[in-house]
Amino acid sequence: MSRVVVLGSANMDLVVRQPRLPRLGETMFGSSFRTVPGGKGLNQAIAAARAGAEVAFLGAVGADAFGRELRATLDADGIDVSGIATVDAPTGTAHISVVDGGENAIVVVPDANGVRLALDEAALSIIRAAAYLMVQFERPMPLVAEAVAVARAAGVTTVVTPAPAQPLPEGFLDDVDILVPNAQEARELAGVDDEAEAARALSTRAGLVVVTRGSQGALVARGGEVVAEVPAHAVTPVDTTGAGDTFTGVLVARLAAGSTEPDALRAASVAAAIATTREGASPSMPSWGEVSPLL
Repeated sequence: MSRVVVLGSANMDLVVRQPRLPRLGETMFGSSFRTVPGGKGLNQAIAAARAGAEVAFLGAVGADAFGRELRATLDADGIDVSGIATVDAPTGTAHISVVDGGENAIVVVPDANGVRLALDEAALSIIRAAAYLMVQFERPMPLVAEAVAVARAAGVTTVVTPAPAQPLPEGFLDDVDILVPNAQEARELAGVDDEAEAARALSTRAGLVVVTRGSQGALVARGGEVVAEVPAHAVTPVDTTGAGDTFTGVLVARLAAGSTEPDALRAASVAAAIATTREGASPSMPSWGEVSPLL
């Protein structure tokens, strides 16, 4: 199967379940706490691997227990971890509050993910040998932009999740083959108030734009027009953490496997829905054997 490379973040998620978000100055009780391997990059890598892709991960962790656990987590799903650097900073963490109903609020402390590393020859070779490169914005933007430019020059399909949304380098979108923002990120990037309008605007620059909208499904735009809507798979959510990363990882894995675009989008939608029925990010992501019977 075609090789998928993910350049992205690896965090330890520190997850608290609670009835609601606290008000400023308020102390409240939560119902549970757990540590879960996460980070948008790690999540997308695991989702792609479980959907059948051959995956390599380019990331950075600290020389600490969290870093060792994140390496082991990726390795357990058969992901190539030779491109993970150990840096002089703590492993990144994400502090996640999951409220009743499954929605969440997240504060990310980048630490090792924020260290500005140059792409060495080994990393460049891994990218150039890929069929798809997936990136997000939880690593330094100069590093992300360099990886995307290298991939595009080598004929590698570039896939970008613009999260967290931020100003983009000049010409960045022109190197993006597939852009997968959520509705809020799409509106921020396009500078408009409507996600359909945002999808149309962004697709005049990026090749394909897929705007994820949770229970409302996804909008697909190309060449300045919305060309399809992908329905959501109906479930009762428990925890939505990692659902968007599941969507992107499975979409790329199925495209790499040769699926048509509509089939890959539908598989991504079903996989993301399954992920919301379980707690945590990476542990919630389904195998292909769980997804395929529902298509």
